[in-house]
Amino acid sequence: MNLQSICEKTCKAAEEAGTFIIKERENFSIDNVETKSFNQLVSYVDKTSEEMLVKSLSSIFPEAGFITEEKTIASGEKEWMWVIDPLDGTTNFIHDLPVYSVSIGLLQNGKPMLGVVYEPNKKEMFYAWKDGGAYLNGKPIRVKENSEIGKSLMATGFPYYDFKIMPQYLNTLSELMKTTQGMRRMGSAAIDLAYTACGRFDGFFEYGLSPWDVAGGIIIIEEAGGIVRDFKGGDDMIFGRTILGCSTAIYREFSGVLKRHFTDY
Repeated sequence: MNLQSICEKTCKAAEEAGTFIIKERENFSIDNVETKSFNQLVSYVDKTSEEMLVKSLSSIFPEAGFITEEKTIASGEKEWMWVIDPLDGTTNFIHDLPVYSVSIGLLQNGKPMLGVVYEPNKKEMFYAWKDGGAYLNGKPIRVKENSEIGKSLMATGFPYYDFKIMPQYLNTLSELMKTTQGMRRMGSAAIDLAYTACGRFDGFFEYGLSPWDVAGGIIIIEEAGGIVRDFKGGDDMIFGRTILGCSTAIYREFSGVLKRHFTDY
């Protein structure tokens, strides 16, 4: 299995989808937006870009199955699975806020083996494969080695449909606002993970996410020397709906904050 070769081809597929997304944004109309459920928006751009990715990735690695956000393909569980978010940050895209991405992960028995996150507005390609390192446009990247949470810049995602544990989230946000140099909310979990991998953020946390939101970014942080866990400190980040990523230098303190507030999640 040549993961490097597969990763290179996957990057090309992500770039092609990203080019399509940027082109469609030029004349995009709000009339093209559909509502899947509360605050879950989609358009033909999401669906078409997903179809493009499925076609490309099927030719790259025909043996792999698919987990996709827009469910444009039905696939049973297999040893190898592509996990695709064709447009992570759809709400940003709809409102012409240029912060969104194409996210692709490749899992083997549920474990991340390859990840690609492409931010088409800045033409930034983040990618990694198991034991191969992490890269941004061909250059190696590393997580920030700042060991003081008081000097850190953190990222999060606001709850937008699952409000059951809003008090715990707001308490966590309050503590981090008071003990860090700032909090940011980009609107694309894949970008948050990629930015953490290259040191723009010291750490990121969010709850209520789906596999396609995080499958691409997890291994990029890990291969960049960082650590990714669920809120309980376990490794159920892809399907467990909670995730934190950061450098090993601040992991203990950062994870302690989350464990303190999210005791039952």
